Amino acid sequence: MRIEPVFLFDLDGTLVDSVYQHVLAWKEALDGEGIDLSVWRIHRKIGMSGGLFTDQLLRETNMEFSEERVARLRKRHAEAYKRQADRIRPLPGARELLTWLTDARIAWAIATSGRLETAAVNLVALGVDPAAVPVVTRDLVKYAKPDPDLFLAAAEQLGAPIETAVVVGDSIWDMLAAVRCRALGVGLLSGGYGRDELRDAGAYRIFEDPADMLLHIDELGGRR
Repeated sequence: MRIEPVFLFDLDGTLVDSVYQHVLAWKEALDGEGIDLSVWRIHRKIGMSGGLFTDQLLRETNMEFSEERVARLRKRHAEAYKRQADRIRPLPGARELLTWLTDARIAWAIATSGRLETAAVNLVALGVDPAAVPVVTRDLVKYAKPDPDLFLAAAEQLGAPIETAVVVGDSIWDMLAAVRCRALGVGLLSGGYGRDELRDAGAYRIFEDPADMLLHIDELGGRR
């Protein structure tokens, strides 16, 4: 018997170089609502669910957030992000990694905390057709990272046990979610989190970017 792995990929900062565009889009949205928050604090929250993002904003700013204000923030962020669509690029080796897995007949899917309205921009940049590849966005699950719902849903779409999955992400939120659903977490440094942060959150292997991961794919059970 052999365990056949499946790979579940985060999107922003993992396959697509878009983390800092998200940071700037959130900064613009927050400024538009008169909320002063440093850019570095925004970066630390990229990848977590929108609900947790809002909860942390409440703690850090001591402000009241109505449902209407939260909805406006999300809309402002999406509009600001989509204006940067022409600057979004795949990370080095991302397309090659996905092609290699496809050619090797190793199943893979995408699971992102982003909603479809912003994830669609990244999928176009990456050249991924959601009609052909399982893509699970925030719109499709009750809770996003660090809850494991996104990865559980992606594994289910592939028809694979979550225990055989390799979760690939760039943030501590990805790694925490992987630990919670008993998948193996692989961290990439391409989203701005440090090696020690990813390891402390549960990553069992850490690579620079998708290109580096492809060079070491045999370490993760990726064999033709």
